[in-house]
Order: sequence, then C-alpha cells, then structure tokens
Amino acid sequence: MQAREKLGSRLGFILLSAGCAIGCGNVWKFPWMAGQFGGGGFVLLYVIFLLLLGLPVMVMEFAVGRKAQKSPLYMYQEIEKSGQKWHLHGYVALLGNIALMAFYTVVTGWIIYYFVKFLTGRNQDFGFVSMITNPTVNVTYLGVTVVVAFIILCFNLQGGLERITKYMMSALLVLMLVLAIHCTTLSGAKEGLSFYLVPDFSKIDGSVIVGAMNQAFFTLSVGMGSMAIFGSYIGKERSLMGESVNIIALDTFVALISGFIMFPACYTYGLEVNAGPSLLFDTMATVFNHMEGGRWWGTLFFMFMVFAAMSTVLAVCENILAMLREMTGWNRPKGCLVCGVVVFCLALTTALGSSVLSFQPFAEGTTWLDFWDFIVSNNILPLGSLVFALFCCNNFGWGWDNFMEEANAGKGLKIHSGMKILFRFVVPAAILFIWVYGMCTFRWR
Repeated sequence: MQAREKLGSRLGFILLSAGCAIGCGNVWKFPWMAGQFGGGGFVLLYVIFLLLLGLPVMVMEFAVGRKAQKSPLYMYQEIEKSGQKWHLHGYVALLGNIALMAFYTVVTGWIIYYFVKFLTGRNQDFGFVSMITNPTVNVTYLGVTVVVAFIILCFNLQGGLERITKYMMSALLVLMLVLAIHCTTLSGAKEGLSFYLVPDFSKIDGSVIVGAMNQAFFTLSVGMGSMAIFGSYIGKERSLMGESVNIIALDTFVALISGFIMFPACYTYGLEVNAGPSLLFDTMATVFNHMEGGRWWGTLFFMFMVFAAMSTVLAVCENILAMLREMTGWNRPKGCLVCGVVVFCLALTTALGSSVLSFQPFAEGTTWLDFWDFIVSNNILPLGSLVFALFCCNNFGWGWDNFMEEANAGKGLKIHSGMKILFRFVVPAAILFIWVYGMCTFRWR
C-alpha cells in the first residue's frame, strides 16, 4: 500500500485548495454574469449564497477526505456502513474531473494564446472567433497546457504541485491588486464601481437570484471530490470550518477584484458591461489596445489569467492522478503520462469543436464545450454536493455527529449544533432547487 503523501505546510494547503476554486469562474464568468444580471444586486446575493451554500459543502467535502485519507474513488468505502452504496459517487467524481478537463484545458490554452499575443506585441490583429475556429492554434495551446500541467505533477506533492501553486497564487494576488488599483484611477471608474457595488433592488428577480446561487456554488469547485482530495493530504491540527473560511475569502477576493478591473475599464471606454462571455477576451483586449502602455497591461492581465486557470488545471489533474494511482499503484511519472494522453485526446473534441469536429448538442450554436460544461456544471457538481450533504448529515450516511467530530478536530472555528438545520435541510433543499430550475429552464433546443 502506498504511503499517503502530505502537504508541507498549512499555507500550501490553503493556497492549493484556493487555487482549485479560483479560476475562469472567478475572473471570466463572475464579471460577465454580474454585468448581465444588473451589477450590485447580483454581487450582494452572490456573497450571501457563497456563505449559505458554498461554505457548508466545502467543510463537508474536506471532512470526508480527511477522515478517509483516500481519493474520492475510495473515500466512501472507508467510512460508509456495510452494504451501503455511497462509494458509487466516487466513480461519478472521477468522470466529472475528466469531463471538466475536457474543456477547461482548452479554455486555458486560449488564455495562454492571448497572453503570448500581447507579450509579443501582436495584439492588434486577432480576435476570439478567429481563434476558436483555428484548429492549429487550439490543438497547439491545448498541448502546451496539458504538457506543462503533467510535467509539474510528475514531481512529488510538496516539490511539485504545492511549491508551484504557492508561487502562482501569490503572483496572481499581487498582479490583480496592481491592475485593480490602475483601473480605479480611470475616468469612468466612479460610474463603473457604482454599477458594480451599489445594489439596484428593482433589477433583482428570480433569474438574478438563481444566477447568483448558481455562481456562488460552482465557483468553489465542490461536489466532485476536488476539495476532498486536499482534505486527505492534511492533518488534524486545524478545524475545517476555519480553513474553509480562509479559502472562500481568497476565492471571493479574486472574484470581487476582477470586477474592480473590468467595470471601470468598460465605462471608461464605452464598452458594454453585459457583453457576456466575450467580456474577458475581445472586450478586455479592446480596452488594453486603447490604453497607454496597453500591451504591457494586457500582458499582465492575461498572465494572471494564466495563473488562475492553471491553478485549477493542476488541482483537478492532481485529483485524477491520485485516483488513477490508487487504482493501479503506479508512480507519479507513469500516472502523469497516461492521464496526460487521456485528457489531451478527450479535450481534442473541444479544441476542434468550432472547426473540424462541429457538434451541436443542444440549442443552435452550442458546441462540444457546452456539452462537457453541461455534464459538469449542470449535473455532476450540484448533484455531487447534494450527495455530500446527505451523506454527512444523516444517519443513513456517515451521520451528523461523526461529521461534526471530524470537522471540529484541531484549532480554529468550529461547527455548532445549531448549524444542523442549515447543513442538513437548507443546503440540500437549495441545491435541489438550483438543479431542478436549471433543468426546467435549460435551452435544450
């Protein structure tokens, strides 16, 4: 039996877990959703639901991982009662991690492409549509993403993933602060920040509430074992509620700061705040191309986007690798080679989805990316989080008392018995509502 690898420091655990949560969802999806859903009201609801939904599920996932000391594939077998079938969720978690990388590695490749364009000064003659329809660009930068990620993961946990993530996350936070300070000095900063931070309650309706719940929930990467694996790498010196609060604080900081960058810039240069998914790419590229020294500001911006996206790629690929190694007993280099080949081949569907492998799974204009995202974001993440909530808080699973004992082990913030209603009833009901609403309102055709 392989000895369980451990992280070398508490800071490494916090930054690594935050790195998994922080990614394109924070700095790409959050700003354009805030723009489309009316600004300040959406942001307020997002923070509320982050605490009501995201925090409890994260604590549960960490607790299961730390107690079991196994990857998601085998963690349920360690603590479920004889004859129970909770462990089937472990296989769904593996599928979810792989499906996420089938499109996330491609999106990361796009960000690297934009970074290279700005770094080399060729930032005037390219666009988002021309990029995603170019097979050579997509496959090349997908390959760069996968190769870099699995080379890092070839090294042991402390020497590879933990060390790299510490530097990447620290650099990310510094770069975002610099860009945010710069953007708040622009001429349109006052108007942009007013839209972003001051709630307009007349704009809040059902779709805004559900959108805020959805974004708060999915931004933390909970529900498919991504956090459980890092829980299995730490000891019992610190309570899990306190550590989860630290991680969510970092995650929220990055999301909120991204708005300080984008909205002042949009109002300064007369660009649409509700531009949707293109906000990060074409809109921000336009902003930088009209700024003094824009090439270098654009280089910095897309550099921090590379850090954010790669931190998630590394964390999720570590999850896949850990599960594969527990199944096979392989060492890290061999596991990395196999995982890298599988992820690359599967991600080719997304990389070529707007060109030679055209596929329309749902409404007109949808692609392979939408298909993989539907599997992960609309199904595996929310339903997986529902499984964690039911498993941890009910006697037909692990049980509330066992969960609370594990979560409260160590110094720091504790879960109190009065929180049982939130954890056991409110969280599952909210998750189920989000999922049902999403299925009912999804644009199937």
